Amino acid sequence: MDAISQFLAAAPQQLILGLSLGSLYALIAVGYTVVYGIVQLINFAHGEVFMIGAFGALSTYFLLFKGSTSIWILPVMILGAMAASVLTAIIMERVAYRPLRNAPRLAPLITAIGISVFLQEFIRLFYGDIPGFPDAKSRIPFPAIEGVTGAPIPMLGLQVQRPAIFTISCLIICGLSLWWFITRTRSGRAMQAVSQDPDTARLMGINVDRIIVIAFAMGAFLAAVAGVAQGLQNNNIDFRMGFMAGLKAFTAAVLGGIGNVPGAIVGGLTLGIVESFAAMVFGGSWKDIAAFSLLILVLVFRPQGLLGARVVDRA
Repeated sequence: MDAISQFLAAAPQQLILGLSLGSLYALIAVGYTVVYGIVQLINFAHGEVFMIGAFGALSTYFLLFKGSTSIWILPVMILGAMAASVLTAIIMERVAYRPLRNAPRLAPLITAIGISVFLQEFIRLFYGDIPGFPDAKSRIPFPAIEGVTGAPIPMLGLQVQRPAIFTISCLIICGLSLWWFITRTRSGRAMQAVSQDPDTARLMGINVDRIIVIAFAMGAFLAAVAGVAQGLQNNNIDFRMGFMAGLKAFTAAVLGGIGNVPGAIVGGLTLGIVESFAAMVFGGSWKDIAAFSLLILVLVFRPQGLLGARVVDRA
C-alpha cells in the first residue's frame, strides 16, 4: 500500500513532466505528418531541422543579445530559429526531394537519411570553426531567460517548471493556429486537396509545388519552436540532439496516425506521458524501451494509429 500511495502522490507531478515532454514531441511530429500527408515522404532529416532551429536561436542570441537575460529577447530568438529552420527545409525540398518526387519511394527515404547525416556534420564543423563560439561537439549552454527559466511555480500543490509551461503553451498556440490555417485559409484548403489527389488539384489550378513548400516550411516552423523549447528545458543543445528527438517524434506521428495532424499531437502527448511514468516506475534508462514498446504494440494491434491515418492510397 505504501508503494501505491507514493505512486499516486507523485503521479500529478509526473503527469506535468509527461505533458511537457509530449508537447515537445508533438511540435516536431506535426512536421512529419504534414509532409507525409501531402507527398508520402518520411522526412528523416526533420530532426535535424529541429536541431538547426535551436542553433539558429542560439546564434541570434550570440549575435544580438549576448549577456542579456531579458524576456523580450525570446521572441527575436524564436524568429531566428524559425528563419534557420524554414530556410533549411525549403532548400532541402528544392534540392534533394523535388527531383526525386516521382522516383521509387526507397530513393527519397535513403536521401533523407543522407541529408540527416550531412546536416549534423555541417553544424558540427561550421560552429566548430567560429572563434569564440562554444564547441559544437559538446553540449552548448543555452541562455537563461527571465520569466521562462528559473525557480518552479507552485500550482495546485505541484511544482511546475517554467519551461514546461512555455512548451505546453507553444503547443496549444501552434496547434490552434495550424488548425485555423488548414481549415480557414485558401492555402490550407489547397493543402487538403493536394493531400487527396495532387494531379486533380493541379488541374484545378493549384500550384502543387508551392503547396509542398508550404508544408515543409510549416513543419520547420513548429520544429524551430520545439528547438527553442528544448534548449530552455535542458539548458543546453548539441549537434546530435535532433536524432533521438526526431525518432521519438516519428514514433509519435505513427502512434497517432500518420498523416493525421490531431493524431500527431495526441501521439506526442501519449508518448511523453508513457515515458515519464516509465522513468518514475522503472528508472530513467527504461523510458526509451517503454516508448518503442508502445510503438510495437500499436503497430501490431492498431496499425492505423490511435486516431487513424488520413492518407489516400495513390498507387
